[in-house]
Amino acid sequence: MNNNSNFLIILVGLPASGKSSFAVKLKENLESNFQTKVKIIDPDIIRDVTSPNSFDFKNEPQIREKTIQSVRKHLNKGKIVISDDLNYYSSMRHDLKIIADSLNINFYIVYISTPLKICLKRNEERGKPIPNKVIENIYAKFDNFNKYKWDTPFETYEITKTEDVIRFIEILSDKIALNLKEQIKSIEPLQNKPSNSIREELDLITRKYIGELFKNPNNHSLREAILECRKSFVKSNSDESLDVNKILEDFKLYLDKKLKI
Repeated sequence: MNNNSNFLIILVGLPASGKSSFAVKLKENLESNFQTKVKIIDPDIIRDVTSPNSFDFKNEPQIREKTIQSVRKHLNKGKIVISDDLNYYSSMRHDLKIIADSLNINFYIVYISTPLKICLKRNEERGKPIPNKVIENIYAKFDNFNKYKWDTPFETYEITKTEDVIRFIEILSDKIALNLKEQIKSIEPLQNKPSNSIREELDLITRKYIGELFKNPNNHSLREAILECRKSFVKSNSDESLDVNKILEDFKLYLDKKLKI
């Protein structure tokens, strides 16, 4: 949870789903409500430079890397960032989650749920900048949500059911503001806890975090090493005067230093 007003919005949706126009309207609202600069990271701009006349899957890893770097750069500057990308793989969404976690800021997944048929029609109307076959392939490969606890939309915009996009964005913005306030209130009582309670918090927070790590199959081979690192971290910090609000951040940095995770 960040004490500043910046955070990350992760838009998810098919090509021609209306993400970009949604992002522009959302930017206007957030800048007004939060009095903070908002940066839209649109990989299409990078694609236009890399392959201006066609969509080429071979260029996507390079474009993805540049997009990720840009997200981190602008979050570091204290801006609210909107990732206006497809983000159709859970791994893509996880890459952005890692950035948010490393900077100790909130992230919110917003799913632009536009039916494939409408996306294909829109793509036709704008001259097929992306072959319809590519959109169909992305639709077939789309990773559904809720496989992981973190990978759940904060809100879903359904174009066939929600006519007033401005009103939807106003409600979304208010929900984000409320979510940030609630989290601030939840951590305030921890700041003046007695040492025993802080040690309990240290144990609870680190135990909960490695539980999340073990949900990822890629971390199974590191299970023993992660447990040892947690044990060492708790032992080395249990006698210190801790800032409870930094326990998770410090533990993540410790694991990154020791195990590169």
